[in-house]
Amino acid sequence: MAGKLQGQVVLVTGGGSGIGRATSLRLAQEGAKVMIADYVATGAERTVAMIKEAGGTASCVAADVSVTNQVEMMVNKTLETYGRIDGAFNNAGVEGRMANTVEATEENFDRLIAINLKGVWLCMKYEIPQMLKQGGGAIVNTASAAGLVGVEGLSAYNASKHGVVGLTKTAALEFAQKNIRVNCVCPGLINTPMVARMIDSGGMNEQDFIAGEPVGRMGKPEEIGEGVVWLLSDAASFVTGHSMSIDGGWVAR
Repeated sequence: MAGKLQGQVVLVTGGGSGIGRATSLRLAQEGAKVMIADYVATGAERTVAMIKEAGGTASCVAADVSVTNQVEMMVNKTLETYGRIDGAFNNAGVEGRMANTVEATEENFDRLIAINLKGVWLCMKYEIPQMLKQGGGAIVNTASAAGLVGVEGLSAYNASKHGVVGLTKTAALEFAQKNIRVNCVCPGLINTPMVARMIDSGGMNEQDFIAGEPVGRMGKPEEIGEGVVWLLSDAASFVTGHSMSIDGGWVAR
């Protein structure tokens, strides 16, 4: 039986670890050819190796999504390798330093906006023209549960992820009649290196964080991957502009 994304080409940013890696593996399992981009080349290379070991098809490119010419290069590399871009998972992001609105530094704020928000915009800026040439495509951006509600101590991160939600809705409306769907996933507390760093920097233990989860556990990176696969597939053909919470019920409180 063919996979949900059989023969499609999907570009994944931040695919060298965490949610990006787990999702890349799921995309390949569903038959996609995956181009993995990451700032850390060794992480992307490892994800490619994992996909190939499982019998899938993947390549990688080192790129910083906050830099215009690197995003353009990343898209061009995907086209040179596979000839098209059917789907994109614009997932690259950083957590930055935890601090309240007054104590947060300008440097930290600028870095988070550059990578988490501007990076998503740049990716779409160069992905969408190719999708228009092809007659359509699907995009999923990574926002966050913190892009839907406020979280103390994460002012810059909150701002960047709320921005991703707004950017996703806007692009979805702009290209709704061009056969391009744009959605975002909003992960909650997921067991990733990023979340581990946030727990450490916040001076809390893991159980303190888990206590805020209605389901009583952290999410798994592959559980985000399942949502991304669905949103990129034809099963979600009537879904665009949607912010999908995958958070164990956290924002329902």
